[in-house]
Amino acid sequence: MASTADLTVAERIRSRFASLTRAERQLADALLASYPVLGLDSIASVAEASGVSGPTVVRMAKKLGFAGFPELQAALRAELEATISTPIAKHDGWAAEAPDTHILNRFAEAVMENLRQTLARIDPETFDAAVGLLSDRERRIYVVGGRISRALADYFFTHLQVVRPGLTLIAPNANTWPHYVLNMQPGDLLVLFDVRRYEHDLLRLAEMAKAQGAVPLVFTDQWGSPATKHAAHSFHARIEAPSAWDSSVVTLFIVEALIAAVQDSGWVETRERMRSLEALFDQTRLFRKFV
Repeated sequence: MASTADLTVAERIRSRFASLTRAERQLADALLASYPVLGLDSIASVAEASGVSGPTVVRMAKKLGFAGFPELQAALRAELEATISTPIAKHDGWAAEAPDTHILNRFAEAVMENLRQTLARIDPETFDAAVGLLSDRERRIYVVGGRISRALADYFFTHLQVVRPGLTLIAPNANTWPHYVLNMQPGDLLVLFDVRRYEHDLLRLAEMAKAQGAVPLVFTDQWGSPATKHAAHSFHARIEAPSAWDSSVVTLFIVEALIAAVQDSGWVETRERMRSLEALFDQTRLFRKFV
């Protein structure tokens, strides 16, 4: 289990939200809505923007495990630096303290710790709610990813397209995205993948989709894409690894678990779709058969 020091400020807020007072919850909502920018302001400005008192700001910082508000701000500044790190900076950060063990062992340990920390913070109710939305055949689903996370979006789309109808994979060129938003109906889902360094186009797409009445579902990292402020639900996967690149293993784990749950929720229809798809594969002779 991760120590408190391993958590981001947002993770600390979310994990302790139920124990906060009404004023502290109001402050927490404001901090998360403008994360991490609001928390970098002065105590007086944070209090005014949140509609609470200065002592409430200080008290909640201590309740989150910090010695005071300056220490909370130092943590936010460190997070901000981490979210804009280049691949070279990520590599150098890991290499400076890398133990003298094989990369396979180091990478496996990092991934397993990422999985443990992420699972400890996934709310089963959030997971089930996302399954419910994804299983609703009345909703069309639009899927999109960023420069690297596009591969995860493609994987999600390919599998869920077999499970249910009504899916659209949004093209990578952002100048065409308004065309997709034009076709979105109230209640449709926008499944969006965005990890550090967060992409402006994805944030704008989430804003436009929500304004159209669509429901954003966001896959992101432990710090949280700005697009999460528009999301009905979001999944925060730990992504750090001993590499210049972030790890997608835990995000893929969540994706596959969701696909399995959606598949089971409508198995009768999914089974018929799979049978029809296999018949089409037979016609194309895509796969080699030995009998």
